[in-house]
Formats: sequence, structure tokens, C-alpha cells
Amino acid sequence: MARLRNFFGGPGGDQIRPGAVAAVAAIAFALWALSGLYLVQPNEQAVVTTFGSYSRSAGPGLNYRLPSPIERVEKVPVTSLNRIDIGGADGADVPEESLMLTGDENIVDLDFSVTWRVADAARYIFTIRDPEESVKAVAESAMREVVGRRDLESILTRGRGEVQAQAAELMQQTLDSWGAGVNVVEVQIRNANPPAEVVDAFREVANAGQDAESAVNEANTYRNRVINEAKGDAARITQAGEAYREQAVREATGEASRFDQIYAEYRSAPAVTRERLYIETMQRVLQNSNKVIVDSDGASAPIILPPDVFRPRTGAPATTATPAETGSAAPGARSSQ
Repeated sequence: MARLRNFFGGPGGDQIRPGAVAAVAAIAFALWALSGLYLVQPNEQAVVTTFGSYSRSAGPGLNYRLPSPIERVEKVPVTSLNRIDIGGADGADVPEESLMLTGDENIVDLDFSVTWRVADAARYIFTIRDPEESVKAVAESAMREVVGRRDLESILTRGRGEVQAQAAELMQQTLDSWGAGVNVVEVQIRNANPPAEVVDAFREVANAGQDAESAVNEANTYRNRVINEAKGDAARITQAGEAYREQAVREATGEASRFDQIYAEYRSAPAVTRERLYIETMQRVLQNSNKVIVDSDGASAPIILPPDVFRPRTGAPATTATPAETGSAAPGARSSQ
């Protein structure tokens, strides 16, 4: 205490030294000036205000502002994802949020979630007073508008993806028009059903639709199978016709060539060629037929042959028809096969 009194007081201890006051003031001012240092995390964006008015934004890292009350800083997470559930969550249904009127004048019980993040910290702070409630109101309004333009069946079945995309786009347009500094990441429909009073009837309709689709698929499968079989048969017939055409052309070409050769031989030796053609023709005619040879020398009565002579007898040797067999006096009649 004595040292402190000696530091502040004069030689007699009854007066304050001017240098001591200046030192204290300098220390206080240094501490006040150093209070303007602040650290912004990687997932944050800082908004600096001067006497309550927006001054600038600062990114991650160590930054400086004028000490209070001149400038103040507010840090906003800009990379964190925020989620809002509309229509109820964890089994708690909120009918005033989930019941919506469709374009075909039906009612759908629809629960969905919105994922969003801050895109511009300054606009986020200064444009909207309650960001979460504002985003929720915009999401519910956008979803009701999209649902009101579509029929119930598409919302319950294959049109959910389009409803989600259109609702997210409409939400983003509305928030951008406000300058809210919010980016809509995703809109996801968690549950979409008709009201509980008519859910059984809608399930029957859905089952009937599935049965109809199954029947259509079976018909398409049968059609494809029949078409493929018909195409295979057509290809096979076409190939057979082409093969027959090629065979007929080649046979006709061979016959024409053979005729030309025979004609050339006939011109050089007509008599010999006629005889050879006659012999070859008779050979072809008689080689597979029953033959009867009759020697009519000394015969005076008509020759009558038994019917068995003309029946095919494969491999049987030639026989001679005697008068007893023929019932006449023709001893020179013979038959062969």
C-alpha cells in the first residue's frame, strides 16, 4: 500500500501524480481498444454494426471492430443446416398445417420437412424479425399453392418428386423477393395420405390401379413374346425361301448347261444322240416298273395275264407266263419286275 501511495502521491503523499493518472488512463484505453478483437469460426459469418446500423460483414478468422459502444458484432452460423417440420413431427399430427386442398377438390393429409441455411448473414439479421417462423410460413404457403395445382392421385403416387421440387423453387423465389438471405436446401414430403375417414376407399382405388398396371405389363410381355416369335418365323421363312431360290436357280443353270452340251453333241452326231437319249429315257421309265415280256410266236388265242403280275414285288426275279398261268395257249408269255 505504501508503494501504491508513493506511486500515485507526491513526495508528501498528499497529492496525485499526473504521470500516474496518465499511465492508468493509457492502460484502461489499451484494454478498451483490445476488447475490439473477436474470433469468427469457420462455420460463421460476423455482422458488424456501428451505433446499431449495418457497417460490414466479416469472414472466419481473427477480426477487429471498434470497441463498444461504437461497434458491435453478431455471429451467425452460415454453413449449419436448419430443419423445420410442418404438419407435425414424431407422431404428433397438426391438422391445421397438414390438411390441404388439391386441384381436383380432394383433401390430402401431408407432412413435410424443410431444410435451409443462412446464405447472407446481414440480410438474415436485418430483413426478417423471426427467421424460423418466417421460413415456416413461406414453406406452408408454397406447399399449399403447389398442392392446389395438382390432383390427389399424383401427390399420393408418382408425383411426389415434382411437388417437392416445385415447392422448394416457390419458397426460394418468395424468400429472395423478401431479401431474407436464406437458401432453401431441400423440401421432403414425409407422409402423404388421404384423410383418415376415407383412407380405406383410397387404398382400394390404389390396389385397383396396381392390378390394372400389372395386367398392362403382362399384356405387354405377351405382345413382345408374340412379336419376337413372329419375327423369328418370318426370318426363318425368308431364309428358307432364299435357299430354295438359290437351289432352283442353280438347278436351272445346271439343266441349261446340260441342254447346251447335249445340243452340241446332237449337232455333231444327230443319229447317235437320238439313240442315246432314247435309251436313257427308256431306262429311267422302266427301271422302277413291272415289266411283262410276251413271245407271240405260235400263239393263236388272246393272252390274259393274272392281276398279280402288275403288283409291286420288290426284289422278285423276272418270271415267265406259261399258258397254264395265263389261261391261254401262249407259251411264250413272260413277266418280270
